[in-house]
Amino acid sequence: MGRAAAPAHRARGARPRTAERGRPADRRPRVIVYVDASALVKRYVAEAGTDEVASLVDTASVLGTSIISRAEVAAALAKASRMNVVSHDEAAAAQSAFDAEWTALARVQMSEMLVARAAAVAWDHGLRGYDAVHLATALFWQDMVGERVTVATFDHQLWRAAHTTALGTWPGGLV
Repeated sequence: MGRAAAPAHRARGARPRTAERGRPADRRPRVIVYVDASALVKRYVAEAGTDEVASLVDTASVLGTSIISRAEVAAALAKASRMNVVSHDEAAAAQSAFDAEWTALARVQMSEMLVARAAAVAWDHGLRGYDAVHLATALFWQDMVGERVTVATFDHQLWRAAHTTALGTWPGGLV
């Protein structure tokens, strides 16, 4: 994480792009994006990938995540503050901005069924716990909406696992 004077999305004046927008006149398909914590943090702290995340958010029709992202983003911001990557005030401002936008995200709730699917995904793809939850959640969300969901992540293992499924992956070529 690089040093940021203000939360990344506020510094550029971007607004949250989380609620579903109407389709443009040319009837392009919806862009449904599942963001994990590694992508969400880049929305609030200026670092490598921040501008790309802002562009992705601007093109998304629907932006969603698992409810576990709330804890993961808080942990990442607190760690960045402890490691002096950002100041305490910068991390607190980023947390406040994230909290303010949290309810605008499509948030997939946890359930016994979803945790069981995450356990299977962990075995199938060799993923860590929360990465397995993210992949299982994105797959579940795609099943529910009946349209392709793109997983936005900067976690290489999660990206590779998602790339082997019917999900879209972003950024392209992360490997």
